[in-house]
Amino acid sequence: MAGRRRTRGAAALCLLLTPLAGCGGPTAADTARTGVQRVLDQRSTALLHHDETAYGATGTRAEYARLRALPLASWAYRVTGVHTTGSGATADAELRYRVAGYDKAPVSVHRTLTLSRAPHGRWYVTADRPAEKAGRQLWDEGTVTAVRGAHSLVLGTGQPAGTLRGYARLADHAVPAVSGAWGTDWARRVVVLVPRTLQGMAGLLGSPASDYRGIAAVTTGEVGGSGKAPADRVVVNPEAYAVLGDLGKQVVLTHETTHVATRAHTTPATPLWLSEGYADWIGYLDTGRTAAEAAPELARAVRAGHTPAGLPADGDFAFTGDPAKLARAYEGGWLACRMIAAHWGRSRLDAFYRAVGDHGERSGALPQALNQVLGTTPAAFTARWRQYVSDQLG
Repeated sequence: MAGRRRTRGAAALCLLLTPLAGCGGPTAADTARTGVQRVLDQRSTALLHHDETAYGATGTRAEYARLRALPLASWAYRVTGVHTTGSGATADAELRYRVAGYDKAPVSVHRTLTLSRAPHGRWYVTADRPAEKAGRQLWDEGTVTAVRGAHSLVLGTGQPAGTLRGYARLADHAVPAVSGAWGTDWARRVVVLVPRTLQGMAGLLGSPASDYRGIAAVTTGEVGGSGKAPADRVVVNPEAYAVLGDLGKQVVLTHETTHVATRAHTTPATPLWLSEGYADWIGYLDTGRTAAEAAPELARAVRAGHTPAGLPADGDFAFTGDPAKLARAYEGGWLACRMIAAHWGRSRLDAFYRAVGDHGERSGALPQALNQVLGTTPAAFTARWRQYVSDQLG
């Protein structure tokens, strides 16, 4: 009974305060948030329907010009906070968008929007930028140009369409090459992002440019491939990529496409020497390159009497470390996969890769896969690999 009396008292208090404060009614912040959400919904609808006039009615058209070539299946904002400032406001929002034909699920990014308010109360977007500590999106770098290939979508900023078509041709060659080696249990299509500069690449990845100097491309994606994440993105460093020869450019895109194909079977259990080595193994397949030609840094070390004592550790693949050490790590991983294919066969190499990743956690994954798939032990495998490196590069 006491509980009921308190409930009735609270209700009565609310009724008494309603004329004065609107008990439980919307606050000014709630009203602003509703208005901002409404204009962002209208803006999203206009973008998806390619209605520039309707888009312009919601605020600046700058983003429309940059975005209109991007093939979108969905585009929506969810306002998470609004901070009013006199006649204007700053809004925090989660943007979720999906590239048509490529993304299995929406990409989710955090944005900060600046808005102004007209005398009649309608909100207008004056700026839309990445939230603090959030990576930039390609359209933040400039107007997006889209080139479709048979198995690829190449999106670039500050790049001629002819240059982007060159990337599409290489990606279209990479996809069937990867499928021929790995199999067809993947999407068999790839999205390639080509920013204007190294700085643009770093902005997309949310890291300093110094981390990627000399790195031709990287692939972003969800380790383990739950099926809920969007398609991977191959992000190109146009400055490092430009200095490669034709073969080098193809090897790089085939390598990165391999990461896309193998993503579902690449987990925290997979050591980097295996994931990177396997990607290089497919990248160099049928190129005719000898071991010494494809592994020059490791060859120099071996000839100087410095055959590595063990397989490359994950830390050896750090982009911020010694470039020569990084090259030797990639080359060592490639030679390990090349050795497996040569001694046990290509089908065993694929089965080994899948078995390691499917273990789920690092502890015990490698010894178990070595035993069950290759019939060997870590010590014996390492000894064989060291001998193989010496024989191939000495």
